[in-house]
Amino acid sequence: MINLHPGIILLVGAFLALILRQQLLRQGIMILAPALALVSLLNIRVGTSFSYNFINDMELIILKVDRLSWLFGLIFCIVALVANIYALHVKRRGENVAGLAYAGCSLGVVFAGDWITMIFFWEVMAVASVLLIWNRKVPEAIKAGFRYILVHFFGGNLLLAGIFLKVSEGQIEITSLTNTNDAAFWLILLGISINAAIPPLHAWLTDAYPEGTVSGSVFLSAFTTKVAVYALIRIFSGTEFLIWAGVIMALYGVVYAVLENDIRRLLAYHIVSQVGYMVAAVGMGTYLALDGAAAHAFSHILYKSLLFMGAGAVIYATGKRKLTDLGGLWHKMPLVVILYMIGAFSISGVPLFNGFISKSMIISAAASNGMLAVEALLYLASIGTFLSIALKLPYFMFFGPDRGIEPKKLPTNMIVAMVMGASLCILYGVMPSLLYQYLPFGSIYQPFTIEHVISTVQLLVATFAAFWIFIPRLGGKHTISIDTDWFYRKPLVYFVNFLIDISYIIRFQSGILGNRLIHFLIPFFTNPLKWLKSTKDEPAWPVYSENKYRFPIGTTILMTIIVCITVYSFIWLT
Repeated sequence: MINLHPGIILLVGAFLALILRQQLLRQGIMILAPALALVSLLNIRVGTSFSYNFINDMELIILKVDRLSWLFGLIFCIVALVANIYALHVKRRGENVAGLAYAGCSLGVVFAGDWITMIFFWEVMAVASVLLIWNRKVPEAIKAGFRYILVHFFGGNLLLAGIFLKVSEGQIEITSLTNTNDAAFWLILLGISINAAIPPLHAWLTDAYPEGTVSGSVFLSAFTTKVAVYALIRIFSGTEFLIWAGVIMALYGVVYAVLENDIRRLLAYHIVSQVGYMVAAVGMGTYLALDGAAAHAFSHILYKSLLFMGAGAVIYATGKRKLTDLGGLWHKMPLVVILYMIGAFSISGVPLFNGFISKSMIISAAASNGMLAVEALLYLASIGTFLSIALKLPYFMFFGPDRGIEPKKLPTNMIVAMVMGASLCILYGVMPSLLYQYLPFGSIYQPFTIEHVISTVQLLVATFAAFWIFIPRLGGKHTISIDTDWFYRKPLVYFVNFLIDISYIIRFQSGILGNRLIHFLIPFFTNPLKWLKSTKDEPAWPVYSENKYRFPIGTTILMTIIVCITVYSFIWLT
């Protein structure tokens, strides 16, 4: 088991789930594969690597373990296990396979030591993830999935182009590109930025994640953006403009979340916002900031998957996903309310929950670097997070006016998975050393200072008071918030249709001109001498005939004699 690649274990599990028809056997694989991957990871030591020679002695490193990759591998294995338990009741084989393959490819990227291995798993990860959207099998999901995969293929091609430039220079191993400014730097950064959902390249996330299956959205919330965060830490740490890109993300996602009515789209906007903290930390580039980015990615995967599981449980039980259609569920689904609120308090950075121990690292890193504006704006984003996730969404989903909805019973496996996720959120929040001991850059941080705890509580209480005053205005409305996806939903559609019309006109006119040219040339190819005057007093024939252009025998003899005399005279005279 030692040194066995955890991602390969999950991919083998995906293959077995594909060929097994019995659901009971597939359920066993769904638990066994991530459990074995986790055990394998725990047995892998930092510094372990495995490589093999590819084409022309090109060495591909499919397993390279350091503290950063090990930490991301750990949380990916944990969430793969929790998410698969949550999805045990799902009978669709395609969804079972896609979840395992998606998690396996994410681990493949994390442990890749060279550019070729990275781009291979990166692209397969996109294909596996879109299947979790398409498996919902409704028109909205199919369309969103196509938009999703087109955006990711575009980003993947940008990344591939940058990697091609690096490989052509002989740089096979993944290295930091900070402080470089060549074409490869920008191509790779843009490719990763699309997966990180950095505005305005983020709309694929809020468009597609709400359309995934109930269990598929749990996987989606955990992997793609966090793989991108890992890549940013690995390749672009200290790239300063990422600081403000992250701040914009944090605020952008919060603003749209406050306006949103769809519960899963609201949560999706908060993926953008929370990843913004990590991106900003990557831009800061200090050890504390980078450890904060890694810790917050770890925490985010736990509480965001828990939030999506809670929202998914409500959708599964009620068939409703709009805040305006929900309410009065607190006494009908009390356990779901409690578990959801644990995730909500975690993402809001409430003390004793895991979001508090990681988000505060990033804000403290900004303060220690003298970035007071960044610190203030990240605090502002935290207020919006608490307002929308911990107050607005649960109030209107659980405690609002009773709509007379009778939720159906949830499968036991969904409850078990949520309990596991909630327990981990509390465990790491109460005992941060369990996480801090594995941070890759070894920074020392103490989250539970009196000043920090008191200021956080004061901020949360003030936000709650403001929410209570403005409850009527914060309720969901039957409206659509226009985001940057509008550009490829509307103008881009018209532009594509315009190009189609232009191409049709060109093709149609080319056909007409071509037919005219063909009709003009057919007589020539039928009779190449048609336009020459005939030797007979007859009109030219449409079809070539040698008799029409043959000279009389006497004329031929006369011309031959003249030529011979001319040649002889030329020879004699010279």
